[in-house]
Amino acid sequence: MISRQTLREEPERVRDALDSKGVDDVDLDEILEIYDEWRDLKAEGDDLRHERNEVSRKIGELKREGEEEEAQEAIDRSSELKERLEEVEDRADELENELEERMMRIPMLPDDDVPRGADESENVERRREGFDDLRDLPDEVTPHYDLGEELDILDFERGAKVSGGGYYFAKGEGARLEHALIQFFLETHREQGYTDVFPPIPVNSRSMEGTGQFPKFTEDAYRLEGSHDEPYDDDDLWLLPTAEVPVTNLHRDEILLDDDLPLKYQAYSPNFRQEAGEHGTETRGIVRVHQFNKVEMVNFVRPEESDERFEGLVSEAESVLQALGLPYRILEMCTGDLGFTQAKKYDIEVWAPGDDMADGPEQGGRWLEVSSVSNFRDFQARRAGIQYRPEQHESAEYLHTLNGSGVAVPRVLVAILEYYQNDDGTVDVPEPLQPYMGGQEVIEGQEPVGESAVGDGN
Repeated sequence: MISRQTLREEPERVRDALDSKGVDDVDLDEILEIYDEWRDLKAEGDDLRHERNEVSRKIGELKREGEEEEAQEAIDRSSELKERLEEVEDRADELENELEERMMRIPMLPDDDVPRGADESENVERRREGFDDLRDLPDEVTPHYDLGEELDILDFERGAKVSGGGYYFAKGEGARLEHALIQFFLETHREQGYTDVFPPIPVNSRSMEGTGQFPKFTEDAYRLEGSHDEPYDDDDLWLLPTAEVPVTNLHRDEILLDDDLPLKYQAYSPNFRQEAGEHGTETRGIVRVHQFNKVEMVNFVRPEESDERFEGLVSEAESVLQALGLPYRILEMCTGDLGFTQAKKYDIEVWAPGDDMADGPEQGGRWLEVSSVSNFRDFQARRAGIQYRPEQHESAEYLHTLNGSGVAVPRVLVAILEYYQNDDGTVDVPEPLQPYMGGQEVIEGQEPVGESAVGDGN
């Protein structure tokens, strides 16, 4: 969350952030009123405690001097002060809780250099990579969802049968390709200095609050017990929407040492999200599903190193696409498309040539977001209570957190099936993945099984 100092000293900047991020369910004037009353009560409480201490000291002096009447007046005054102090503290605690709850709904302020814009149409393309030397593609590229079924390496019908819409089976060479991508991503980031973390899949509500998913986005999460209509407790469990949640909370409520930083963690996990998007060509296949694999990179850094690490994280995320030879572009999010928790964000979008979309490149096809690289500044650290001590004798400070996907597996799989497709319907395996697939160079598919593969026999 933002600091109370920022709320107090820069209310118009906060108001601008609410407007630019399209947050319309926060009444900033009410929050400022609550803050002012809370601050006044805290000041009054300090004055009351000081006076009560003085009166208590005076009572002893008066009794020693035999001034019983004045001593009794002082005792009566002490009782009045105690009663008023209890009232002030109770009201201050009440306002403290309300202020904390309301500030959890204030988004991170965008960096000053973030482009102003209302929505995704005003995002800024920073650069494109890999389009100068494209491989020869079939005259008509078969979309991944049709090719996957023709090769029997993707099975949407049985996925829906087993789990419902938005789930799929990767089979045979399709499953091997997913495993190969995961291992390749992990190995690449190990070489970039990342430490592996294998996180728990269920995360509690406190962890979801720490990274900013809650309280605003509960409807997107899979709750393990209870209904979304019921209030949640700190210990209620949810399926993780991204490994960012458990890995960031790995150091929740801790003070790290300066020598510990920077910390670079990577984690593979399946991810679960209720969001399904609209039906149709844009989401057909495995572009938008309820469960998907991803490797996440999470960084903990000193504030002064935050900007440089952000650029480094972008380079680390895009390196896997460069190695795979997949064309892509990098977009900077405008204020209106910036997430609740982010001060700055770049999206990395891979080119998938199978479906022509209105907003695709001039070569045809479409863009698929495979990584979002975000700088949260101290926003998550404040929510999760993650600090570091610059020097042993100095006060602890909030560090900065950053994260980026390295990268979303299904959409990279889409890009490979479409970009590395051959005229005969086979798919070349990118060279860096071949060692993880036993040296296999081409995906040829397999024969489907069951009566449905040959008809009903009539």
